[in-house]
Amino acid sequence: MSLQRTATIASSTTAFLLLIIKFIVWIMSGSIAVLSSAIDSTLDLFVSLFNYFAIHSSEKDADTKFNYGRWKIEALAALFEWLVITGSGFYIFYEAVLKIINKETVSYLWVSVWIMIVSVILTGALVYFLEYVAKKTNNLVIKSDALHYKTDLYSNAWILLWLAIIYFTWLYFIDWIIWIIIAIYIIYSAWELISKWYHLLLDAALDENEIQQIISIIKSQNMVNAFHELKTRQIWNVKYVEVHLVFNPKILLIDAHRIWDHIEYSIPKIDPLCEWKVLVHLDPYDDSPQDSINFDK
Repeated sequence: MSLQRTATIASSTTAFLLLIIKFIVWIMSGSIAVLSSAIDSTLDLFVSLFNYFAIHSSEKDADTKFNYGRWKIEALAALFEWLVITGSGFYIFYEAVLKIINKETVSYLWVSVWIMIVSVILTGALVYFLEYVAKKTNNLVIKSDALHYKTDLYSNAWILLWLAIIYFTWLYFIDWIIWIIIAIYIIYSAWELISKWYHLLLDAALDENEIQQIISIIKSQNMVNAFHELKTRQIWNVKYVEVHLVFNPKILLIDAHRIWDHIEYSIPKIDPLCEWKVLVHLDPYDDSPQDSINFDK
């Protein structure tokens, strides 16, 4: 089993343990803070299980049915994740408003404090492990998971702080107000998540700095007269580049091929941490003048 899949199993196991404990404590205490944290752990479990499935599928080789592999399976599930996260945000907001209307207080507060301490410890250990795996494998799924659980770690620490304040001051309205704010933050974060996957699904181009470096590499070849149809995209840690190069019709095929090899070798140096797939089409003349970039030799 790969290190990446081991990481997702660790995430799933941690999330499952935490959601069971938190739901039990929420039933006992009625704290919206613990409820929101329990819902968050449920979402964590779904995301971690999905990441396991995604990594397992993405590790499969391309075949006759899926010529480019199965990388985009993550993007297809993004809508579901967005709906679940957004729904949980609205539900927490709804529960907080009901607590305010009914003026409900928190019981078994000390239990809530202890469970959040356990959450901080377990989540902190998981973040440490995920960051280790992310650094070791450079896998963007694991990097995203590490960032997600790091956010949970800060959130759990925040919950613990406010539960401690309530424990010593008995100002129960803090529990209501803070989680209305956090519910709004969850909904806002969900929109950022869907935006990220939206760009992945629609094959957004690489950032402008990398594109300019690619153009500079092409321009450095004296025997290339122009280029056109430069297209780029990224799927996780794989960056794709397609381009048509225009040569003098009299150039020898072996010379054109040598230049092609040099460009394919040079472009991956832009970001050595990623895998690059460069596809170059050799043109003996400029067959796309409308978007072609000519060089002044």
